[in-house]
Amino acid sequence: MTTAEKGPAAPPDGPRVLIAGAGPVGLATALELARRGVPVRLVDAAEGPAATSRAMATHARSLEVYDQQGVLADMMPRGRVIQRFTMHLDGRRLAVLGPDYSRVPTRFPMTLMIDQAATEDVLRQAVAKQGVEIEWGVRLEGFEQQEDGVTVELSGPAGPERTTVGWLVGCDGGHSTVRRLLGLPLIGDSTETWLIADAEVDVDLPQNSIHWIKVGSGTVMAIPFPQEGKWRLLDTADTSYEGDPQDVAERFAGKLRRGLGRPVTVHRPGWVSVFTIQQRMIPAMRSGRCLLAGDAAHVHSPASGQGLNTGLQDAYNLAWKLALVEHGHADPALLDSYSAERVPVGRALLGSTRKATRLVQLRNSAAGAALPVVFALVRAFAPLRGRIERKIIGSMSALALEYADSPLTVPDRRPAGAAGPRPGSRLSQVTAERADGPGWTALLDELRELRPSLLVAAGPAGAAEAAAAARAEHGEWLSVRTVAGDGPGALPDPGGALRADLGLPPGGWLLVRPDGYLCARGDRLSPADLAVALDVLRGRRRAPREV
Repeated sequence: MTTAEKGPAAPPDGPRVLIAGAGPVGLATALELARRGVPVRLVDAAEGPAATSRAMATHARSLEVYDQQGVLADMMPRGRVIQRFTMHLDGRRLAVLGPDYSRVPTRFPMTLMIDQAATEDVLRQAVAKQGVEIEWGVRLEGFEQQEDGVTVELSGPAGPERTTVGWLVGCDGGHSTVRRLLGLPLIGDSTETWLIADAEVDVDLPQNSIHWIKVGSGTVMAIPFPQEGKWRLLDTADTSYEGDPQDVAERFAGKLRRGLGRPVTVHRPGWVSVFTIQQRMIPAMRSGRCLLAGDAAHVHSPASGQGLNTGLQDAYNLAWKLALVEHGHADPALLDSYSAERVPVGRALLGSTRKATRLVQLRNSAAGAALPVVFALVRAFAPLRGRIERKIIGSMSALALEYADSPLTVPDRRPAGAAGPRPGSRLSQVTAERADGPGWTALLDELRELRPSLLVAAGPAGAAEAAAAARAEHGEWLSVRTVAGDGPGALPDPGGALRADLGLPPGGWLLVRPDGYLCARGDRLSPADLAVALDVLRGRRRAPREV
């Protein structure tokens, strides 16, 4: 739709943001905006929540996000922790790969297998606590952008409706109405067709691992559900389906018996789906007052379980920026950084998931014959094994993701190899064991703050005064904490372990975004440096690129 010259402004006392789509991405967006005091309206064309689960894997970075959102404690009991990837060929176990998070430390070195339906249930309860009611059966029919709002046309149980909001966020999936009406092209291609079935399986197979089974010219994947004995089965070669779930069960059972070399019974699946893998994305995720997130902006192979995770992180990236703009603490230009940061993520995922798809299928017969030799080498040489495991974890977990080239990242002036996180990287690079210390415990609690955080290490004369001045001027929207100091905003660090991990000298400072990524840092807080960093964070100037 085109942007009109003039039009009615969004009512100041009504919903400021309309979110189309109440799946996990729409729910996460609504939750973060509501937590930050932005009135939202959440609609979905479906008559109610989905009963089946498309996505299952929740990776480490998403677990960190859930922790910051305050929903992790409700997610964990409903999932199954996975820390293994087992490969089978012709009745033999080729290798068991474990996670190597040594280069990307986290408190959650795992993948949590949780049904999408369960994830959505937890998020629905969370948004309900924030006073957001999901409007089911309400469809977005059209919209028109104005200079200061978006007029939307809706249809639902109460009939047609025309209303104006400040912003429209499309979280309405791969067939997004918002994307279509904006005329944004979904660039890419369709690749392979796979078959999926969710079923109870009688098999002597550990459910703390994902299993890759080479069978003939194709492969079968067995992915454990949280429920004991239930598996998601995926066939990359034999994808025909004539509507008989029992036939699918028998085909999977035969392949699993051959690939695992043990008795297997697959019960009648509760859900069967044949789908063609789409590898597509849009070139921009913002168009005026309309923004897109999740599958509405990028769709890709499910080979490494990235869809829900990437959409969640889209939502978490967007919501704090939109909230700062809505509350008048940032310029609308801040929202341009959403597309600048997340479009490259979608582009990189198209490449990594395409590679993962080829590896999962492994249709090359010569490659299949070489597998025993390759994995004999992997088992024999620990460094090679570690390198493979680190590469898998780095790309799959999203822990290695950085926004170093973002317009919101002030380059690090310190020499290469300096201690502590560099601007653009996530701050919470800590293991669960080290996070038990008082300094890290306090910092992780600070990361659950809804505002950006300015951390200033106590030390030379002037550091406390500079922190106090920043608090007095910006405290409405900025949390100011003095690390190892005293008085208001003190953040404890007995023994200095936190300051050592963060590379904070006396008087040093860090400016942290609400999503936990580092915007800027310095060795001595000065009003001039802080003014630049705060302007960058609020979209009032681009980060200087010279260092």
